[in-house]
Amino acid sequence: MNATEQSSETLGNNWYRGSDCSLEAFADQLRKKADLGLRFSVETQCDVPVYDCRALDEVLVDPVRQRALQAEWANVLLDGAGVLVIKNAFRDTAPVDEATRIFEQIIRQERESGTQGADHFAKAGANDRIWNAHEKLCLHAPTVFARYFSNAFIACVAQAWLGPFFQMTTQVNVVRPGGEAQQAHRDYHLGFQTVEEAQRFPAHVHKMSPFLTLQGAVAHSDMPIESGPTKLLPFSQRYAQGYLAWRRPDFRDFFEAHCVQLPLAKGDALFFNPALFHAAGANRTRDVQRMANLLQVSSAYGRTMETLDRMRMCEAVYPVLIEYQTNGQLTATEIESVIASTAEGYAFPTNLDRDPPAGGLAPASQQALLRRALDEAWHSSMLREALQLHAWKRTG
Repeated sequence: MNATEQSSETLGNNWYRGSDCSLEAFADQLRKKADLGLRFSVETQCDVPVYDCRALDEVLVDPVRQRALQAEWANVLLDGAGVLVIKNAFRDTAPVDEATRIFEQIIRQERESGTQGADHFAKAGANDRIWNAHEKLCLHAPTVFARYFSNAFIACVAQAWLGPFFQMTTQVNVVRPGGEAQQAHRDYHLGFQTVEEAQRFPAHVHKMSPFLTLQGAVAHSDMPIESGPTKLLPFSQRYAQGYLAWRRPDFRDFFEAHCVQLPLAKGDALFFNPALFHAAGANRTRDVQRMANLLQVSSAYGRTMETLDRMRMCEAVYPVLIEYQTNGQLTATEIESVIASTAEGYAFPTNLDRDPPAGGLAPASQQALLRRALDEAWHSSMLREALQLHAWKRTG
């Protein structure tokens, strides 16, 4: 059964329920090894194919062979282990070192300014995190940025999964000695929703979500196992209900019992399907400052056809909704329908420095703000101020 097939029954109306998740079916997906006939990998470690860029230079200059390599990577991410390692992605690690120095300066500046960035799957402030590291590196040191992202292997694997016109974002994560591990999870998009929210999306969206994002990481330091490189559960991306299952204690226990870790050297890169169960490991060393630049690459297709001023739309329709809610002219369901067609329902993209995921996996959306205003019967001027603040938080 491949990643596009279901491993257990869905509701008759094509929705998944968290209570239907089966650990047995999940484990069965992991046992089915795919024979992908890998041509370009140099070895396999713990079921994870490893590629060495020193052997791929000639491949990237031959369009036919490059397409074959990209097809192999896409197959690994979809039906294979769901993760691959690219050794020596930066054979010249000078751009990595230069970027590290910039990131360390930013961390010091943000710490001194009192910035405490929340985290998605770890305790806020437990490690050092740079949100929007991509823009910050570009503005602080454009020459370093250009040398860093001129890396053809990063672009090649991004195109292998997402096609052209992809959108790059990055966040830096530094786990200090003694830093605790993350909890097992899946990533953006559905991985950043609560179980209740994820259950509202039909089954085919659960299958689609992984195709919208590619997760990666560039090692900015050597990462021996004891430093806590990412814990990975190969083949776990195949389980379609995983966006509901990863929060369950039995699935997390299974993850801890069966996950693998691969050591990385500075300049190596790791890429994985966002539906893969994974978690940053605990740093058990005394002196390794484990730094990774986390690459979150998005499909070009995650955009609407038109740009709308939804803030003005919210302000315009709010007095009508207040009136209709008060006199009962619209039911609660009908009001929700108006909200859905008026305000932005998704919390992302946002500026996570200004708009951190405090209290959850994602910040409040514009729809949540409009809904709260109705529930609490705000004055129109109060909504306007809240919408302006919300918009400011989401800008650079």
